[in-house]
Amino acid sequence: MQAPDEPAAQGGADLTARRVREARRRRLTVQGLRLLVAVVWLGSWELTTRLGWVDKFFFAQPSEIVLKLWTWINNGTELGPLWVQVLTTMEETVGGFVVGSILGIIVGVALGRIAILADVLGPYVKAFNAIPRVVLGALFAISLGLDIKSKVATAAILVFFVVFFNAFQGAREVDRNLMANARILGANNRRLTTEIVIPSAMSWIIASLHTSFGLALVGAVVGELFGATAGVGELIYSAEQNFDANGVFAGMVLLAAIALVAEALITALENRLVRWRPQVNTETRI
Repeated sequence: MQAPDEPAAQGGADLTARRVREARRRRLTVQGLRLLVAVVWLGSWELTTRLGWVDKFFFAQPSEIVLKLWTWINNGTELGPLWVQVLTTMEETVGGFVVGSILGIIVGVALGRIAILADVLGPYVKAFNAIPRVVLGALFAISLGLDIKSKVATAAILVFFVVFFNAFQGAREVDRNLMANARILGANNRRLTTEIVIPSAMSWIIASLHTSFGLALVGAVVGELFGATAGVGELIYSAEQNFDANGVFAGMVLLAAIALVAEALITALENRLVRWRPQVNTETRI
């Protein structure tokens, strides 16, 4: 004899299976459309340059960009092996990303928790944020030299403000009732910050990291453009000086690949650190 709850269990299993199939179908559709967009875009670019409608001297050509990358991989670049250039830029980017993120979280949470500190330092933070980053990059190149320190500093300053404002807002948005209850239970300021404020602000902070790594990459490349002996930014600058549009676009492809890999790693970190968050459709993230 069939138990009364078996039909309900069967219905739940069917619903789950249907949702899995729908999710798989949607994922395949999205991937197919992404591939279609890339084919149309690159195909149109290749066709228009071959027909002479677009001057490939200025706008390059996809097939020649691929050839340029292949040459760099097999024969190296004008500055040395390709992996050295990528590793140099990655060291500068990751260094700036880590330094800027840590400082942004510390300062943002501190100002978010201490109202008097936010009132006093707020105008100075806004003033520094208004300074063009290119100016700061030039200043770092002069004061710190043309080695890795100036590139890390330029990348860190771009990251800092994005993470700071998110950490600050996240600290300010913590549930006041939760804070009051924790105080009643005997939590001191240190425990409130480490066990309530920072975990509550984690969604804000992690969200800022998706944008921040790209900015760190921009900062590293800008620092290399001010002066360097290696790096993808210097590779792009060298290609631009030689009127090599294919080399410029090839360098841009390398930067895009680095950014996409970093985005995947940050997303994995986000899913690990913020497991309590309701599931969202990650396919719609831009």
